[in-house]
Amino acid sequence: MNVTLRQLRAFLAVARTGSFTLAAESLYITQSALSGLIKELEQTLGTRLVDRSTRRVYLTEIGARLYPQLDAKLQDLDDMLHQVVDPTLQQTGVVRVAASQLLASTLMPDLIADFQAQHPLSQVKLVDTPVESVMARVFAGEVELGIGPEREPNSDITSTRLFDGPFMAVFPPDHPLAGIERLCWADLADQPVIALQGQFTERLSQDLRAAAPDLAFSATTEVAYMSTALSMVKAGLGVALCIPYAAPLVELYGLHMSQLFGPEVRRNFEVFTRRGRSLSPIAQSFLDFIGPKIRAMPYLQ
Repeated sequence: MNVTLRQLRAFLAVARTGSFTLAAESLYITQSALSGLIKELEQTLGTRLVDRSTRRVYLTEIGARLYPQLDAKLQDLDDMLHQVVDPTLQQTGVVRVAASQLLASTLMPDLIADFQAQHPLSQVKLVDTPVESVMARVFAGEVELGIGPEREPNSDITSTRLFDGPFMAVFPPDHPLAGIERLCWADLADQPVIALQGQFTERLSQDLRAAAPDLAFSATTEVAYMSTALSMVKAGLGVALCIPYAAPLVELYGLHMSQLFGPEVRRNFEVFTRRGRSLSPIAQSFLDFIGPKIRAMPYLQ
């Protein structure tokens, strides 16, 4: 049956008021438009619902049976639609976020705790994953948001810059480099350098060659995890490279980090989402919440 909501609401208005005049006024339409909707509904159902005299409107037997059931169903529909668009209820639910392992262990926990404190009916489920798998988790639909270092554009993924940060050198507090006020890449020339394998080091090498062609740089050792790199630094095996958001982990190891200049090289970190897909209200709220907080962190300035 090709019954429309406008026809059903027109019938309910007539049944409630017992008047075409009052029903039309309540729906903000003309009486002729109201009469047309009732007629269309009756033709579709193949039966009369309303008997109309010069003074009163009466429901037929079928109309009287239809009215209470239809009234209850449309009330349920209105309640459901109200809940869907209610701004307070849009701040509830679950948002799933994939983040690279280092981000997940340093930056994300406090942000999630702060967000959930302000949105007690929400839940953020964090998926820590290897950095190269962040976009794959988004593409597979396992998460709504992915957060990680910039990657090559993808036709299925949209990326938006979240923050950036400079490269830092990490060493023990009593290391000779600790006495240099403005540490430069050239100062690492005689140091064993420990870096993360993969695109972390590849992109860094490319950026350094582009900014300072005469600068000789190469990592002595490449490892998969920052925790490994920091443990090696603590053991006196070299100087590690990281981005400032690793500060909580660096402090945990009792190490010192200092920004590298000459040239200053920065790395972008982005939010990955499915192209053409709208974020849920709670996911958008989470994204709007963490952006300003991250960018206000002193060590990312």
